[in-house]
Amino acid sequence: MRHSSVISRRVAAAAVSVVLASGAAACGPEDAGAKGGTSGKAAGAPQKGGTLTVLNSEAQSDFDPARLYTSGGGNVPSLVFRTLTTRNREAGAAGTRVVPDLATDTGRPNKDATEWTYTLKEGLKFEDGTPITSADVKYGIERSFAAELSGGAPYLRDWLVGGDTYQGPYKDKKGLASIVTPDARTIVFKLKKPEGEFPFVATQTQFAPVPKAKDSGTKYEEHPVSSGPYKVVKNENDGEHLVLERNEHWDPKTDEERKAYPDKIDVRSGLDEAVINQRLATSSGADASAVTTDTNLGPAELAQIGSDKALAARVGTGHFGFTAYLAFNPKVKPFDNPKVRQAISYAVNRTSVVNAAGGSALAEAGTTFLPEQKSFGFTPYDHFPAGRTGNPEKAKQLLKEAGYPNGLTVTLLHSTAQNRLTSPEVATAVQEALGKAGITVELDGQEPNSFNEKRWSVKDAPGFFLSRWGADWPAGGPFLAPIFDGRQIVTDGSNYNHAQLNDPAVNKEIDEINKLTDLGAAAARWGALDKKIGEQALDVPLFHPVYKRLVGKDVKNVVISDWTGVLDISQVAVK
Repeated sequence: MRHSSVISRRVAAAAVSVVLASGAAACGPEDAGAKGGTSGKAAGAPQKGGTLTVLNSEAQSDFDPARLYTSGGGNVPSLVFRTLTTRNREAGAAGTRVVPDLATDTGRPNKDATEWTYTLKEGLKFEDGTPITSADVKYGIERSFAAELSGGAPYLRDWLVGGDTYQGPYKDKKGLASIVTPDARTIVFKLKKPEGEFPFVATQTQFAPVPKAKDSGTKYEEHPVSSGPYKVVKNENDGEHLVLERNEHWDPKTDEERKAYPDKIDVRSGLDEAVINQRLATSSGADASAVTTDTNLGPAELAQIGSDKALAARVGTGHFGFTAYLAFNPKVKPFDNPKVRQAISYAVNRTSVVNAAGGSALAEAGTTFLPEQKSFGFTPYDHFPAGRTGNPEKAKQLLKEAGYPNGLTVTLLHSTAQNRLTSPEVATAVQEALGKAGITVELDGQEPNSFNEKRWSVKDAPGFFLSRWGADWPAGGPFLAPIFDGRQIVTDGSNYNHAQLNDPAVNKEIDEINKLTDLGAAAARWGALDKKIGEQALDVPLFHPVYKRLVGKDVKNVVISDWTGVLDISQVAVK
């Protein structure tokens, strides 16, 4: 989430919170192992036909490609909105690759990656049969800059030349000069600076084509024009009940990623999470062919399911690039003292923290800021080895060296929400562990809005608090840059660089990595940078969440990638 405008930062941060709360990264097949995979679930090869029911707690609101905050194709939106690129629809690590969607390739950069060119495939059509052109893609992106259609990812506002001042096509009829369409199938993007990860950004729904003649502004979400295998035939109460049926003008020959097995997708939202899980478990009637895209199983439910082999076989496991951690603000004493931060790093008991987060089935202990996935550039390190249960003696020694031989008292800010990332339970586990090292922790629980406002504030941020971060795509850039790039410190809005680190060497390395279009080489550099920054004890990584979800007994072809950890609706069959 590299972005500078205050509004964009707030939107993006809120989106990440929603993504985690609703688990927009959350599900994978149990029998595929810890890193996701594929499962047939119900017996028999997947066939076309039938109705797939989606049972959700949160409505699929703002169903407009300009307003949706999704990457890698998303879930339900991916069935209607195709983009220049998308994620590879395969299980596990293979699913972290970018692949072409509307475009013939993942993009052709110039020498310094400040210009990217795409060519559209032949034969692409909207749901009304009209051809999809590069002008439609350009217009779809431009309308995402309109204030009344805010909500989507902010990258293009910061990356495109002129993007920071452009107000969208309703106010500026000339359009963005940094998006050029020399012919009906070619589109060129001109950037302010090198961005080797641009193909990842081209998976965002802002890159979905929108025919200008059919644009109805804020009402477009009621019936957006489909470029994917399904079209919207009903949208009630802003996405509370969404019905999709086949788009007869979608040509599977132009789309290698979406299987589109069901004839109909019926999305029902506003349901209680416990009710959703009970309905999926019982799997009676239409619920036998149902999934959820936002409801996870909790520890108690997993314990009950564990004794039922048939039910356990329908539980999916997913990983999303996300880290829960303890954040320090070195501008506040005593956290300006590196030895104090190191002492806390040694004192943490990750076993008790993982238990507080739901147990090892729902959280994996971590000592690195980057998640344990190759695509991020994961490089193992543990600069302050606390073991499984903490090292209070080492912590006491460091406190003595820091001038606190009798210990000290600190305050820990946390959320009152039961989100298992920054919750009271996790805070209490930290409190108990640090107490054994002579550090008295006073807990300051705040409701979510107040909690976020404080931890995102440069002026009012406390010295010690629980925090979390997730990446918009599986690479080190959107993970490390917002947290450690000093140029992204925001003094008048939402600031995610909690440590307010502004190290010229770190900033320079971020710029150098962004020039790389070889994503493997870039990943290695991100991993090395993570390890280097970790030496400063600016945060204490605690764990990476794991997601568990049920599917109906007749659901087939469950595919979950390490990009989002989400059951991919475009692959699911119910017959």
